[in-house]
Amino acid sequence: MQNTENISVTVIVPCRNEIRHIRAFLESAMRQNLAGIDLEILVADGMSADGTREILEEYERICPALRVIDNPREIVSTGLNAAIRQARGEIIVRMDAHTEYAPDYIRACVQTLHESRADNVGGPALTRADGYLAQAIARGFHSKFVSGGARFHDPQYIGYVDTVTYGCWRKSTLLRLGLFDERLYRSQDSELNLRIRSAGGKIWQSSKIKSWYWPRPTLAALFRQYFQYGFWKVAVIRKHGKPASWRNLVPGASLLFALALLTGVGCAWLAGSTWWESEFLNILISLASLYIAVSIGAAVIEGWRTGRRFIFVLPLVFATYHLSYALGFSLALAYRPPAWDRSSYLRKLLTAITR
Repeated sequence: MQNTENISVTVIVPCRNEIRHIRAFLESAMRQNLAGIDLEILVADGMSADGTREILEEYERICPALRVIDNPREIVSTGLNAAIRQARGEIIVRMDAHTEYAPDYIRACVQTLHESRADNVGGPALTRADGYLAQAIARGFHSKFVSGGARFHDPQYIGYVDTVTYGCWRKSTLLRLGLFDERLYRSQDSELNLRIRSAGGKIWQSSKIKSWYWPRPTLAALFRQYFQYGFWKVAVIRKHGKPASWRNLVPGASLLFALALLTGVGCAWLAGSTWWESEFLNILISLASLYIAVSIGAAVIEGWRTGRRFIFVLPLVFATYHLSYALGFSLALAYRPPAWDRSSYLRKLLTAITR
């Protein structure tokens, strides 16, 4: 591998209660082709209580490269930073326990980092899923109707992007940027990438970097995940005064506009103005009908391309992605915690549902 021999690499992995996936992840990590790479793997365990820690300790005994450290705050950003601070490698590769990796994943990351001269590199978001509903959720994940055309959802795209899956950086780059923002429970990766681009840095996606993410298997789990994403996206916007991408605003803005129309219907009804009530209601029905029509059309296109048996469930999957994100986004706009007061009851409630 050109220009990447005798490189020290640290893989950092935030992990909490991943009993379903941790063993497959560790096996995937241990199958990496590491010729010429001095590897260490740091797993920051967020005090797992489901048996994950016991499996990690089992593998720690048989894998000299693996070291498990504690992440008592139990959130991704603090786990990542704890691992980065203890990392011995000059290059940092982030991996996730919910994902499986090609045998050359680490080598491809390191090689791409050298060849592209970018500040952060990664691969496209590929998926694997078991079961009908999980496979439908995976198809929704790749649909442009859900992703808004985000390039990291395109398995074939090679070039500059605004964010990538996970990431690979020089440790010096992360230290210069100030590591991940520990105030963010979610969206810490896209926030870091926004800081990179704001400082004039580059993020590069290579289709040679392959990993397969396991999407949430139920609509309830998907709803909670994307509710969290929407909620914490607002914190990133507040911090920087701009979104990482304008597509981040579309679901929340659409929901708020619909709520405004619904409020208009209610106010017109209370005021006894049947004309305004009818006008607001007609606009609301027209927009809802348009969304349903586009959703069905997108389901037919995606189902025809990847599996016709998913056509009938995909509109429900799309709606779950969009509505959960929009609700989280809207709630975050309405709630701006004063200095993130840790003693606040509302803070504790939001932490429980958005972690």
